[in-house]
Amino acid sequence: MTELTLGKAQAVVARALSFAREKSLAPMAVVVLDARGALKAFAAEDGTPLRRADIAIGKARGSLAMGVNPRALQAKAEQQPIFHRGRHAGGRRFADTVPGGVLVQDEQKRTIGAVGVRGDTSDNDEATAFAGLAAAPPI
Repeated sequence: MTELTLGKAQAVVARALSFAREKSLAPMAVVVLDARGALKAFAAEDGTPLRRADIAIGKARGSLAMGVNPRALQAKAEQQPIFHRGRHAGGRRFADTVPGGVLVQDEQKRTIGAVGVRGDTSDNDEATAFAGLAAAPPI
């Protein structure tokens, strides 16, 4: 299995932030977690509001916990609101139905981590996460 190394995690963060600046997005917080959910790399741009990091971590953790990217869960939550409420009843801090979290998978499609981004619209957060992920092949 391919490992999500510190170097790859840092490359994801750097490319995500570069993409955000190229697109003139709001200040971003970008997090990379390993498959266990442990913090691998993190950066918050100047001007990023205080709770952006927590939300980025929640997006990444939600992706790992549910095993899919949040956009898929957002559709399910809209179709089945009880499913969504039940997942959050335990008080866990996930933001798993908000786009901006992306699973990191190896060449065999095994999950080896997750990226979470928060700072702009959810669609822009998600695009930033995917841009960052593209910086660290062959993940």
